[in-house]
Amino acid sequence: MSALRDLGAVFTGSPVRCRVALGVLLAVLIALPLVLDRYLLSVMILILYFAYVGQAWNIMMGLCGQLSLGHALYVGLGAYTAAALYQHFGVIPWVGAVAAVGVCVAAASAIGWLAFRFGISGTYFALLTIAFAEFTRIGFDHFGWVGGSGGFFLKVVQSDRMDWVNLRGHPVMFYYLALGLAVLGFVVSAWILRGRAGFYFRAIRDNEDAARAAGVDTFRYKMFAVQVSAALTALAGVFFAFYYNNLFPEQIFNIGRSIEIILAPIIGGIGTLFGPILGAAVLTLLSEGLNEALAAAGREIPGVKQILYGVALGLAIMFMPHGIWPALARRLGFDRRDADAPTARLVPPGGDGPAGAPPAGAAPAGGRVAAPRKAGDG
Repeated sequence: MSALRDLGAVFTGSPVRCRVALGVLLAVLIALPLVLDRYLLSVMILILYFAYVGQAWNIMMGLCGQLSLGHALYVGLGAYTAAALYQHFGVIPWVGAVAAVGVCVAAASAIGWLAFRFGISGTYFALLTIAFAEFTRIGFDHFGWVGGSGGFFLKVVQSDRMDWVNLRGHPVMFYYLALGLAVLGFVVSAWILRGRAGFYFRAIRDNEDAARAAGVDTFRYKMFAVQVSAALTALAGVFFAFYYNNLFPEQIFNIGRSIEIILAPIIGGIGTLFGPILGAAVLTLLSEGLNEALAAAGREIPGVKQILYGVALGLAIMFMPHGIWPALARRLGFDRRDADAPTARLVPPGGDGPAGAPPAGAAPAGGRVAAPRKAGDG
């Protein structure tokens, strides 16, 4: 019941304008397949996919401050787990997704335990995530049961019939599946942001030592952030496997895949709910538009997408260091200054803050932390 109340507060506490805009956006997305051709539909699938994986990564980094540069690990493990179970044993993807989540949560728990138990954080934690992704890539290159470096392939079914049980069929089915994942990622992130865990996450992100001094179990909540992020990313891996029907370790575990995952929230706005969605839309549309322009001109420039991503990231850092969404939300009236990342105020002993409020930031020794001001999410 408490979780449902927190989830309800996510939307009832938001500005009316924001809730209306969110409803209109969802309605438009539901209706889009009626007017899009196959190519534009594939572009929208990419946008929704990167919005979802960006949201999953954002829980770990944007809310809790744990930088992962090896998130492709969870996409790859989730994809290979579900695809192998389907291909070798006939296990339907929905059951395979449960197994994929279990495998990825176990991997994330191992990485988190090694890092957090021994005080590895910041840049060193990021390097650890890269190392695990690279070790896994090398291992799968020599794992013959799933094709090794030669790739693992699922049977392609060309059909207008939508087989939701086995995830075989028309791209419209995958569009709605990607939309469902994007909504799931948004709702889970919003629920965490507004719940007790969200307060603890932000306290750890802002000042871990102070959060620990205030009584926050930092090890527990950092592990929780890593596990939730890995579980959500595992579902993206399952989607990837059944949408593309082929898996190559060099591609799916590559650090370039991890960079693609994190670019959307960085450019859109780390720690915000709409940042990953906006960032995914901007980057995907720019990339596809550039590819179409080059194709029309009869030119091919190797690595042009990576160059575009680098330029976009550089411009965002120079002119919008907090991302596109925070500035846009203020202009549109969706933001109340602290909508996506409420700030905590410190209450000294004997202060007038609400007793028992969850800490959301640093507190002096002997003090307590008042609940952050409630405001609607941008």
